[in-house]
Amino acid sequence: MIVFGWAVFLASRSLGQGLLLTLEEHLAHLLGTRGATSTMGNSCICRDDSGAEDSVDTNQQQAENSAVPTADLRSQPRDPVRPPRRGRGPHEPRRKKQNVDGLVLDTLAVIRTLVDNDQEPPYSMITLHEMAETDEGWLDVVQSLIRVIPLEDPLGPAVITLLLDECPLPTKDALQKLTEILNLNGEVACQDSGHPAKHRNTSAVLGCLAEKLAGPASIGLLSPGILEYLLQCLKLQSHPTVMLFALIALEKFAQTSENKLTISESSISDRLVTLESWADDPDYLKRQVGFCAQWSLDNLFLKEGRQLTYEKVDLSCIRAMLNSNDVSEYLKISPHGLEARCDASSFESVRCTFCVDAGVWYYEVTVVTSGVMQIGWATRDSKFLNHEGYGIGDDEYSCAYDGCRQLIWYNARSKPHAHPCWKEGDTVGFLLDLNEKQMIFFLNGNQLPPEKQVFSSTVSGFFAAASFMSYQQCEFNFGAKPFKYPPSTKFSTFNDYAFLTAEEKIILPRHRRLALLKQVSIRENCCSLCCDEVADTQLKPCGHSDLCMDCALQLETCPLCRKEIVSRVRQISHIS
Repeated sequence: MIVFGWAVFLASRSLGQGLLLTLEEHLAHLLGTRGATSTMGNSCICRDDSGAEDSVDTNQQQAENSAVPTADLRSQPRDPVRPPRRGRGPHEPRRKKQNVDGLVLDTLAVIRTLVDNDQEPPYSMITLHEMAETDEGWLDVVQSLIRVIPLEDPLGPAVITLLLDECPLPTKDALQKLTEILNLNGEVACQDSGHPAKHRNTSAVLGCLAEKLAGPASIGLLSPGILEYLLQCLKLQSHPTVMLFALIALEKFAQTSENKLTISESSISDRLVTLESWADDPDYLKRQVGFCAQWSLDNLFLKEGRQLTYEKVDLSCIRAMLNSNDVSEYLKISPHGLEARCDASSFESVRCTFCVDAGVWYYEVTVVTSGVMQIGWATRDSKFLNHEGYGIGDDEYSCAYDGCRQLIWYNARSKPHAHPCWKEGDTVGFLLDLNEKQMIFFLNGNQLPPEKQVFSSTVSGFFAAASFMSYQQCEFNFGAKPFKYPPSTKFSTFNDYAFLTAEEKIILPRHRRLALLKQVSIRENCCSLCCDEVADTQLKPCGHSDLCMDCALQLETCPLCRKEIVSRVRQISHIS
């Protein structure tokens, strides 16, 4: 039901409890909080449309917004969901226009509290979606996102993605009107340089729309003025966060081949060569710019004569890294295999290359961005379903630490922990004690009580692993360099015991990987998912049999017909 998004939820809310799960499941998909079950009772989120009540609500919210600064709005405790109200009948007029800015700030305030599926969808998000069903309302929502999302909130850009990703698709007229309202060009990029939030939010909106409207609509959106605006935002005089989101927007426009050619012809690679030197900058915002600039030069906007990073990076001391062959599709991994970033709207995950079955093990992660990431331990049986929101800690075979929402995740259920919110530059430590069957999480050397739940389901085959919400990034240390906060207990490191061949260490750019895939010959009877093992497994009850057993065990529904898988039967006659 996730693929239908908010529109299905709102269109079907009168049909009862079952379809009310759609919005919650989508929120879970974007926030990485999808659970196995949900108990919402029989309540329905409805609202009274009387003009008097709307007027009171609007006036009260305007008064609150004028009296309380933005930062205070986010820090004050609030009830994230308004009480249910009477629904509008088929012949009643639509609700009067709400205070859009207040609804956007309400959504930003509540977003970090959306952690379990038994929470009702926030009133503010439903209202914004309903308003965006018309061209005028959609334009109001987009302009509000640009106007009010504050620069300092680590979840601000993710909220822009969350709201725009599931709002109804804008019409051609709405897109045209938006470009006229924004009236972007190189000159505009230089205005209000002392207030970078507006430019950061504008670039984030453009990137979301480019991704959502890939194809002719994306080509139409990338006007000469918008291209000039984004390129101007990449100049060194701009604030680093403006540069970062302008670059991400250009990446997303380049998903359409015609746009990619247009952007490449603008000599963008010359600017990116300067910015990639920031990849190791001690300023964590500049470091993000450098990471994305280097990734773009390697994968999208190639510069003639420039050596690709993977061809010159020194990997001699690295024996364990993030597994580029065991990663969800949109995660960016650095050429040295120890840093990862997600700029997609999905919940991307990755495991490391080394698996442990016994002993005591430790690794560290440096937090480059302070938003939602679930980092910890996973096994071979853990599910990585980025579009469905399954990540580390969302099944019984993994456990994760979330420093943004201050939660420990296991089996898609969360519980609060005592650490403060993590911030850029913090170090998170992960100790796995397979002798005592416990996991211990540290923040800058301060440890939490041991976690033991996962050992009721599995006791071996553990990997270091992480899942990322939009615009999040971190760096792993598996022991190739000294740890910042080593625990007092005796432990082993992955880098001391793992081994990778020179070929296994190479993380190819996507265009090189695709070129190699085209040269691969696939056996006639191979698995349609991994293209490696023999297709020897039949799914019941649908009867499809194009999979190997390893792939079939990781699925709950048939990839061909979407029927639920009740059992998997190995066909002995197919084994070679």
